[in-house]
Amino acid sequence: MIRIEGLTKNFDGHDALCGLNLSVNKGSIYGLVGVNGSGKTTVIKHLAGVYRCDGGRVLIDNTEVYDNEKIKARMGYVSDDLYFFPQYNLKMLGRFYGRMYSAWDGARFQELIELMGLDTKRRVARFSKGMQKQAALALSLSTMPEVLLLDEPIDGLDPIVRKRIFDRIIEDVADRKMTVLISSHNLKEMDGICDTVGIIKSGKMLMERDLDELKDEMSGNPEFAHSPPSLDEIFIHVYEAVMPQTAKKEAAHE
Repeated sequence: MIRIEGLTKNFDGHDALCGLNLSVNKGSIYGLVGVNGSGKTTVIKHLAGVYRCDGGRVLIDNTEVYDNEKIKARMGYVSDDLYFFPQYNLKMLGRFYGRMYSAWDGARFQELIELMGLDTKRRVARFSKGMQKQAALALSLSTMPEVLLLDEPIDGLDPIVRKRIFDRIIEDVADRKMTVLISSHNLKEMDGICDTVGIIKSGKMLMERDLDELKDEMSGNPEFAHSPPSLDEIFIHVYEAVMPQTAKKEAAHE
C-alpha cells in the first residue's frame, strides 16, 4: 500500500533523510518513532505530497504521490503544525471539505464534533491547540480516507478524547481497511494500537518490524524487567545499540 524506496532529502546542506526505506501494509497501523530531529515529520510530508524527493521514490499503490491529486483525494493528513482559514468556523470548514472531497460524510463529521464537544460557531483559529487538533482529526476522519497520516496527533488531547479518537481509527481500519501511519512521542499510546513499528535515527531507518514479533524476539533479553518488553523499552534498546556503532564509525573517519 505505502512504499518508500531510498528516500533522500537535503535542507541547506543538511541530509534530513538518507536513503530511507519504509513499507506499510494495507489495513494496518504503522508507528513511526524517533527522537526530535530524526526525520519523522519529513517522511510524513513526503507521503502527504508536501515535499518533493531529492532522491528515491514515495509510492501509494505503486503510484508516485507528489503532485498527484487523485492520490491526495484518498488521503487524510493531520500535521503537527496546524493552519486554519482565519475567518472560518467548523460549520464553514465542513462545507469547504464537503466540496473538496467526494467521499465526505457530513453525518460522521457532526457526530465527531459532538463527541468532542466542539463549538461549531466559534472560529477555529481561536481554539486552543488541543481543540484545533480535535477539529483537524474530525475533518480528516470525515473525508473517509483510504490512507491516514498523523503527525503527533494526540498532543494536547485529554485521555478521554484520545481514547475516542483511537477507537474510531481502529474501527475504520477493521471495517474499511484504512491504512494508518502515525508519528508520536507517546510510545505508550502507540504500543496499544500499532501493528508495525519503524524506528528512525538521523534520517535512516534503524529497524522496521511487526511489533508483536519484535516483542516475542526480545522477550528473552535479560535487560528487560518484564516480558514482553514495552515499546518504550524496545526503542531505548535499539537506540543504545546503534549509538556505540555510530560513534566508532565517526571516529574512524576523523
